[in-house]
Amino acid sequence: MNQKDEATASAEARGPATHDLVISRARVFDGRQALTGLYDVAVDGTRIASVSAEPLRGGQEVDAAGGWVMPGLIDTHIHFYDVRAVSGPDSMRAFEENELPGRLGLFLDHGITTIKSVGDPTDGILAARAGIAAGALRGPRLLATGCGITGRGGHPAATVFSDNPWARERFTGEVGSVQEIRDLVHHLADRKVDAIKLLSEGACAHSGGPAYLWRNPVFPDGVALERLPLDLLRAGIEAGHERGLRVTVHTTQQAAAREAIEAGADGLEHGVTVEPLTDRSLIDLMLEHGITYTPTLWIDDAHPDARGNLRKVAEAGVHIALGSDTFSGRGLFGANTLEEAELMVAAGMTPTQVLAAGTSGASRQCARPDLGTVAPGKRADLLVLNADPTTDIRNVRDLRMVILNGELAVDKG
Repeated sequence: MNQKDEATASAEARGPATHDLVISRARVFDGRQALTGLYDVAVDGTRIASVSAEPLRGGQEVDAAGGWVMPGLIDTHIHFYDVRAVSGPDSMRAFEENELPGRLGLFLDHGITTIKSVGDPTDGILAARAGIAAGALRGPRLLATGCGITGRGGHPAATVFSDNPWARERFTGEVGSVQEIRDLVHHLADRKVDAIKLLSEGACAHSGGPAYLWRNPVFPDGVALERLPLDLLRAGIEAGHERGLRVTVHTTQQAAAREAIEAGADGLEHGVTVEPLTDRSLIDLMLEHGITYTPTLWIDDAHPDARGNLRKVAEAGVHIALGSDTFSGRGLFGANTLEEAELMVAAGMTPTQVLAAGTSGASRQCARPDLGTVAPGKRADLLVLNADPTTDIRNVRDLRMVILNGELAVDKG
């Protein structure tokens, strides 16, 4: 049965009943590919009810007029709290009251309907997640790991938060033993986080030696780092899996990426950025283990090898997820995610590959199969675009409408 027959059969099974919402006469990118022809997309409640080649009726109807419908974009790697502004209870409260609501809304305004926080203060980000779920805050669906887990003296504790001890205790979880990392992972799981993020390393081996240095214009001499020991890395991944959580690992070098995969990681945050990816057996290992590679070019494009490394893994068929590494203080939430998509195309991926990375591929990374696909039964997180994003990735900016959980969230029409 071809695409159109399957879609029509779904509509016929529903019969002539009126749906809550119908987007009519749309071209569809379904999260993996562009469907041939025009379709009506029906929504009942929070779910997609039908994708039909035949006309459907809705209590609310939107004429796409040959425009495009696609899943809402998912950014799998963001840092939401302002690491520069938050340094104590008062500044934390000021950020949450004055800055947080508007910055959440920016994601929706740019067509990002799900974000995954991978290293924000656990209490604060889980409270924001609850506020969005309860309707008290306007924003995208928020998934969160809570604090990022690192070794004592590791990144970002000893780098980003070196002069901010109050935030260091809340944004990061520094561990020094197998028992400590297991206890922290289980504590986060008890708090109902959506995933676990470990930081294996934060920079690169210096001059081929054992010492690690984090280099940044703010720290021209580099900051000496401690890597997360292998036994702790394994224990953290095992504990996460015991609780049914996906565990991704921050890496930048081939050796660290291999170590994370062999320890059982589900994905690589950043992947290989600070050196060329020359080890074909590492790519084979990614394929064998079903690893998801999140390139974060928005932050890592300054590294001369980052684009070429992404091109290599994408051409090999490694799973790719869109993740910008957006953080407060640079660029604009939401807009940064769209820039990430454009950088991925500039690196050599096709627009369709990048759209998949930001929808179905990102849903895989987040272990949320209900997201990222235009198909019956999936969450009704939908974008209506005026132009074809599969031929030009910049057309995701030509946004007409955002639907989140079946409700109109943004209307630019």
